[in-house]
This record gives sequence, structure tokens and C-alpha cells, in this order.
Amino acid sequence: MNDIIIQTIGFIGVLWYVISYQAKSNKALFIWQMIGSATFILQMYLLGGISGCFGLVLIVVRNLLLSREEKWAWVRSWWLAAAIILASGVSTYLSWNGWISILPWLAVAASTVCYWTFNARNIRLSNLLVASPAWIIYDIKVWTIAGILSESFTMLSILVSIYRYGWKSLGENNFEKK
Repeated sequence: MNDIIIQTIGFIGVLWYVISYQAKSNKALFIWQMIGSATFILQMYLLGGISGCFGLVLIVVRNLLLSREEKWAWVRSWWLAAAIILASGVSTYLSWNGWISILPWLAVAASTVCYWTFNARNIRLSNLLVASPAWIIYDIKVWTIAGILSESFTMLSILVSIYRYGWKSLGENNFEKK
């Protein structure tokens, strides 16, 4: 497939990730990130980044589950977070392509632990300090320009959301209640 088309697919994913961090609620953040991740799964596959593909599939599943936490109380269980991290480890093993394969696992594991705190500050910090930097290095290796920009924009967008909503308001469980 044409490299320009593959890179363009990634730029569509960038849009969804930038939008995700402007959402005030965790639920909306999870939904926008699922859409962005689904777009990047296709791009990673086309670029041969299989470890990244597996990591992104797990992110989509995780965020889908978390977006339903109000209706499915079992989603809040730490055993589910552990199962996602374990599945990420297994997928890393199955798609091993050298040290670079560890980075998607690191991103999934760090963000999953913080997502299970259901605390907007923890979620943003884990993405700002661990997940996004790990994905940037992986994206450089598989050469997804959009992935590199997406994670850079994500980090900037997190900083903007902290400014917009204030550090204190991001420290609570703020899932939207119906």
C-alpha cells in the first residue's frame, strides 16, 4: 500500500487523540481514545508494527470496558486490570521483535494501572510521563509520523487540560453520572 495513504490513516487517528484530552470526563476520554486507537491499529498493521497492534487492541478493549463501568460494576475490579496487563505481556512475547516490543507493553501496563484508580490526574500523568514517551520511541522505530505527532500532541493536550480544568479538579473520580 502507498506510504502516503498509510501515513494519512495515522493522521486521522491524531485528530481523535487530541480531542480525547479535551474531554472533562474520563468516560468521554476513553471513548475518544478507543476511536483513535482503532485508527492506529490499522496503520500499525500496515507498517508491520505487530507489537504496537496488539497493544492498541488491548487499549481499545480496556477503554471500551472502562466506558461502561457505571453499568458493569465488575469492570472496576483490579483483577481485570491485571488480566489486561498479563494479556499485554503475552502479546509482547508472541510478537517479540527485540527490545522495541517492550514499549507497547510498558505503555499499556502503566496507563492501565492508573486508569484503574479512576482519577483523572493519575490518568493524565501516566500518559504524560510514561505511556506517550514509550509510544513515541516505538513510533519512531516503526516510522509512523502521525504516531509521533499524536503522542506529542497528546502530551501537549494533557498540559492544556490541566490548565483548563485546574490541577485540583482533575484529582477526583469524575466519571459522569447519569
